[in-house]
Amino acid sequence: MSLADPTIATRDGEELDAAVIARYLKPHLPHLTGEPSIRQFPGGASNLTYLLSYPEQDLVLRRPPLGKKAKSAHDMGREFLILNKLSDGFPYCPKAYVHCTDPAIIGDEFYVMERVQGIILRKDIPEELNLTPEKTTALCKSFIDKLVDLHQVDYQACGLAELGKPEGYVARQIKGWTDRYEKALTPDAPLWTEVKAWLAENMPADHPKPAIIHNDYRFDNVILDPDNPMQIIGVLDWEMTTIGDPLMDLGGSLAYWIEANDPQPMQLMRQQPSAAPGMLTRQEIVEYYAQQAGIDIPNFVFYYSYGLFRLAGIVQQIYYRFYHGQTKDKRFANFVQLNALLEQVALNVIKKSTL
Repeated sequence: MSLADPTIATRDGEELDAAVIARYLKPHLPHLTGEPSIRQFPGGASNLTYLLSYPEQDLVLRRPPLGKKAKSAHDMGREFLILNKLSDGFPYCPKAYVHCTDPAIIGDEFYVMERVQGIILRKDIPEELNLTPEKTTALCKSFIDKLVDLHQVDYQACGLAELGKPEGYVARQIKGWTDRYEKALTPDAPLWTEVKAWLAENMPADHPKPAIIHNDYRFDNVILDPDNPMQIIGVLDWEMTTIGDPLMDLGGSLAYWIEANDPQPMQLMRQQPSAAPGMLTRQEIVEYYAQQAGIDIPNFVFYYSYGLFRLAGIVQQIYYRFYHGQTKDKRFANFVQLNALLEQVALNVIKKSTL
């Protein structure tokens, strides 16, 4: 049984024309012959990702989702630039080969990159990996180590200083996600009124050392070496990367982190193996991150609450497209219930806060 990330036949309405793709790529990658077979990666709920299988090489194509998109989101050129420039300082980025800005080719811009062959962990750790709790702990720490490594990259030396404005980052994120959430509201969605007010009133100062932040760092965005699953060999999904507060990045990651002792409603939204025996708790991750980064994190409640609200914003933007018939992907039908659950989690966190 292969543990490589599986693909599916392209979903209805999301097909690509292999002949059109082949004609476009040939001048840029002349070693390719014939037309690729095209399948789709089923994971992810934002950009659409496809496997292009040529006789000579497997490639990955990424394009924006169908339907309404948030302003400045899904910028393929920006992600292409990040992959090309960041690789010198952070050698876990796939190589990006071609960026197409002509919407006449497939209906939107896209880019093509190398396929990094490996294992991507989804909801549970495959039994075939035989990971003991001790090995799972080591893998979890390695996962956090890569985030620390990213946050310590010299973004100016990589030529990425123009990627974002670190000054005022925290305030912009709270205002930005509030605006995006309100623009994506549907009649059945929660309002998040109390949480939005609490976040606006409790914003900390910006981190004194801004960093390149991934903004979607999860286990299903890292690739494990198939010959040594304890080794991370790639990090995917750089569409939301910017320069900002690394603790906001950690808070965004921990919004996805459902631990073993969380209540059952939270367990229902777990999409990575964060509850497996040996995985660190959210508090242990914060403590380990602080130790590895050499910083103090006296109170993480704001960053975690922000992460939950930000995740709700992403979920609601996706649900908005489904609600208005702009995507037929049935995975999104219950996203409004997930949004409501996230609001309750955030309210519970805030109520227990000492801020």
